[in-house]
Amino acid sequence: MASITNVTAVPTVGGFYFDDKAAIKAGAEKDGFAYRGETITPGFDRVRQPAEAVSVQLQLEDGHVAVGECAAVQYSGSCGRDEAFDAEKHAEIIEGTVADALLGREAKNFLTNVEVMEELEDRTGTTLHRAVEYGVSQALLDGAAKTTRRTIAEVVADEYDTEIADEPIDIYGQTGDDRYVNAEKMIIKEVDVLPHGLFNTMEKVGEDGEKLIEYVEWLSDRVREIGAEGYHPRFHIDTYGTIGGLFDAPYDRAQVADFFADLEAAADPFRLHVESPIEIESRDEEIAALAELRDGLRDHGVDVDVVADEWCNTYDDITAFVDGDAADIAQIKTPDLGSITETIEAVQYCKDNDVHPFIGGTCAETDISSRICAQVALATQPLQIFAKPGMGFDEGFMIVNNEMRRALARIKQPVEAPAMS
Repeated sequence: MASITNVTAVPTVGGFYFDDKAAIKAGAEKDGFAYRGETITPGFDRVRQPAEAVSVQLQLEDGHVAVGECAAVQYSGSCGRDEAFDAEKHAEIIEGTVADALLGREAKNFLTNVEVMEELEDRTGTTLHRAVEYGVSQALLDGAAKTTRRTIAEVVADEYDTEIADEPIDIYGQTGDDRYVNAEKMIIKEVDVLPHGLFNTMEKVGEDGEKLIEYVEWLSDRVREIGAEGYHPRFHIDTYGTIGGLFDAPYDRAQVADFFADLEAAADPFRLHVESPIEIESRDEEIAALAELRDGLRDHGVDVDVVADEWCNTYDDITAFVDGDAADIAQIKTPDLGSITETIEAVQYCKDNDVHPFIGGTCAETDISSRICAQVALATQPLQIFAKPGMGFDEGFMIVNNEMRRALARIKQPVEAPAMS
């Protein structure tokens, strides 16, 4: 037996920044890497501010220390998400109310311990930021793995009756604004899914979408020019609703389908995913718009995958998008779901309903949260997992890729427990 004997919460930093998306869309002026202008979204003191995180450490009776890290997304507070994460404030809550609930509990009982954390609001009136649920649940998962001498992937597979992948899950890389050089890095490293592209303004997309089409054409050409023989990635472009900015509703008419057909042709011979092509001001409107778009693409024979992201935050949101026929692929943005159990259950719901799950997340996460997500991916087998944290590509790709490979090696050749003297 190994009970939880102490809980420590250490304020740390995330892998990128928190950005006030509303202020940026409203015209905040870029000033080098910073922004000038007034904030709009609650929780922001500046339009761009450093991402904050909290490292949760559980001291176990057997001497192990289990770790998970609280993190929130870059665009906190937008599209129904929790506000920007204040590390100092929430570290106090973790060492107080959360610790009181967990001290003395057996570390091996992962799901029961998560339930105790999730029931805190009903018992004490304390509402936990989803970042807190995210980090504490990771630490509880790590604790169950350490005290039972298993990998995190094995704990998840045993608890949820899933099958662990034989090989690493496909990784999706993010270029940031350096969309040409970083895409070439991905091609050289033979990344499975690329490049994100960060097409988050109409200026980047072009007045008629021509810059977006040109970039996809360039990407297709470049893969064939410098990619290894036999390398055949999928293309995944995040457009932050800008395609919707090119057209007025309805989105199922021929004009919209023709634009997607042009994107499909530009990507040829590679499969294309388009994330957040339309961004509306509420969840229900977003679901209706994406469902309408998918109907139009099917009617016109355009074979491009629509990826839901904005307003697709919590487990309930994801099930609503799936039930509304609004996505070919659903991004499961892990910090927005709260407890890591919600991510696991969201993957399962998508797979049970013929929607491809994508374990995403954010550049603003940490190495610890990213590594734990990598092991969860091995146990649940989504379509792909995000290379995170950070916006430089190489570091996040290394963290996620190497964690999956280490875990698989350990699962295939378990570490024996030391002999008792």
